[in-house]
Amino acid sequence: MERKGPGILFLCATPIGNLEDITLRALRILKEVDIIAAEDTRHTRKLLSHYDIHTPLTSYHSHSGEGKELQLLERILQGERVALVSDAGMPGISDPGAELVKAALEKGIEVVPIPGPSAGIAGLVVSGLPTGKFVFEGFLSNQRKTRRKQLASLKHEHRTMLFYESPHRLVDTLQDMLQEWGERPCTVARELTKLHEEFKRGTIGEVLAYYRDNPPRGEITLVIGGLPQEVVQQEQQEQWAELSLAEHVSQLVEQGMDQKEAIKQVAKLRGLPKREVYAAVHGGA
Repeated sequence: MERKGPGILFLCATPIGNLEDITLRALRILKEVDIIAAEDTRHTRKLLSHYDIHTPLTSYHSHSGEGKELQLLERILQGERVALVSDAGMPGISDPGAELVKAALEKGIEVVPIPGPSAGIAGLVVSGLPTGKFVFEGFLSNQRKTRRKQLASLKHEHRTMLFYESPHRLVDTLQDMLQEWGERPCTVARELTKLHEEFKRGTIGEVLAYYRDNPPRGEITLVIGGLPQEVVQQEQQEQWAELSLAEHVSQLVEQGMDQKEAIKQVAKLRGLPKREVYAAVHGGA
């Protein structure tokens, strides 16, 4: 049953390409609300027209400013129901909707998600890479120096990584990834759910070579394999080799771990009896 009561902000997921990829609930909400706040009203109007929805539209995007945000919040506080939509997918993911949600919650406004398509999740599940643990990084910086720093900070990430990228920056981004990380499994999901949908799988180097010869078009989700767990463990062991047992425990304590738990953790990581680590710490070894 749908929630009742005035003053609600609905976050409505919309198709990322194929107009059929929208839920029945989302269509009903878009018909019932007082107004729809859209990233691009021209784009959203095509969707509404397709489903014969005549709800009033207003724009809300990264250049709308604080005044428009306050205007929408005031309307909700006065009892109106507002649906927020992005150009594609779930609003609030790599778009200014996140700021509106934060401001709404601070004012005690009820925020209701109407879930649906997401380019990141769609790209992840068809990539063939591990899906049990992943991290969403969104868009990297368009400044190469900053982008390289961002990638360097992710070098030891062992989870599958999701990125959004523009077609004209894809080759440069792949080149930077190859230089910072070396070869990793990689999938480019391009134009998801659209007529020219394409999946290119391989190593970063292989995918890079393909798109150098075949300049991409359209929206891109980039899925990259994390650093293999065995490599992470090997690097950790190399770091531990430089530390005494007491220093290793001290390092974990400095990171916020209780000393008792730190001793237990060091023993587990190094494959040693707990009493040996305890003696090293309390005996000054």
